[in-house]
Amino acid sequence: MVKSGLILEGGGMRGVYTAGVLQKFMEENLFTDYVIGVSAGACNAVSYLSRQSGRNRTVMIDYVTHPDYISMKNLLKKRELFGMNLIFDDIPNRLVPFDYDGFGSAAEEFVVGTTDCMTGEAIYYRKPLAPDELLKVVRASSSLPFMSHPVEFGGRLLMDGSLADPLPIGQALSDGVSKPIVVMTREKNYRKRQTPLMRLAPAFARQYPGLAKALEDRQRIYNESLERIEALEAHNDAIIVRPRNLHRLRGIERDQERLAALYVQGYRDAELVVPRAKKFIMHQMQ
Repeated sequence: MVKSGLILEGGGMRGVYTAGVLQKFMEENLFTDYVIGVSAGACNAVSYLSRQSGRNRTVMIDYVTHPDYISMKNLLKKRELFGMNLIFDDIPNRLVPFDYDGFGSAAEEFVVGTTDCMTGEAIYYRKPLAPDELLKVVRASSSLPFMSHPVEFGGRLLMDGSLADPLPIGQALSDGVSKPIVVMTREKNYRKRQTPLMRLAPAFARQYPGLAKALEDRQRIYNESLERIEALEAHNDAIIVRPRNLHRLRGIERDQERLAALYVQGYRDAELVVPRAKKFIMHQMQ
């Protein structure tokens, strides 16, 4: 069976680029059979699959100035840079209601990647997921070390999915995706460099040995996955959508104008790629 798929990278607030891409895909009724996301990619995916036009923009740009959305005060007091209760409870359940029924009835497969804090392995969760389960695994996938707390789910302690499998192309291919569409939040020619975070926090590494291993391996896994994706693209077996210029926008960016500009860039890049993406998907069905 041939299967089309979307692979969505994380990247914190750089994920507004993905939000712009998915907004245009939604308007063009461009939906793949399969969607896998980690971190911000998973957050964007759920509103895309629930067909809630404009929701990602509202959540990521309109709410970014909320005092609890990104807060150094909360980081110092609660060890949470992002207001996780705001983002994964108040917003989806009250402020910008998420359509759980629409998400649940969507025909597309959905996979969200997380990282096991104790083993360092990538753990994937799939539809069907109850509303509380969905929020927990997407929250876990978005929980950054040193900036948030692990999420307990299914007998595991879980954190950011982009640690163990930052570009989950291998998982998508093993799930039967033949010609993926990959939405990235880094510019062309970017390669990840090693960051010795765990060496600076030995107590944290002892508490969560799997995270230490995942962070140690992350550079290699990211760059190998990227090479695999680019090799597929070179053979016309993948489409990559990526920002041309991030203008040094940070993963914790709070400037609404800069975020909106990146969102528009994603939307316009999607406009250019939609005809090719539709042909790409239809070619798989022939």
